[in-house]
Amino acid sequence: MHVVILGCGRVGANLANLLDSEGHDVSIIDRNSDQFRRLDPDFRGTAIVGTGIDQEILRRAGIEQADHFIAVTNGDNTNVMAAQVAQRVFHVPRVICRIYDPVREETYRNLGLETYCPTTLGTAMVRQLMEKPLPAAGARPGR
Repeated sequence: MHVVILGCGRVGANLANLLDSEGHDVSIIDRNSDQFRRLDPDFRGTAIVGTGIDQEILRRAGIEQADHFIAVTNGDNTNVMAAQVAQRVFHVPRVICRIYDPVREETYRNLGLETYCPTTLGTAMVRQLMEKPLPAAGARPGR
């Protein structure tokens, strides 16, 4: 499977390292070459400096053969624009886009993008943790 990842922050680098270690063909794009230091020393994929809305950069990353395109920069607008280019121009079979703003995430999902929102997911996880039984009164630190 060929995967193109936009954004080599914590999520992008971790995903690239994981997929590479599983034997997948991975290309990762970031505007800042310093971000590639997050990749494992034995990373066998391709790291490309550039923007994910530049069609020539996407072609260099192998977008035309990509099975997946994942946009995980820290900018919602960049992620959405790049995801739309991957989906509509290059017809990548699966395009996944991170959106921090829950209202915008729903809007873009309704427009046909596969999205996930760390804000919504984090809220749900914290709420689930709150439902766990509280420790016994005697087990509280400082009491």
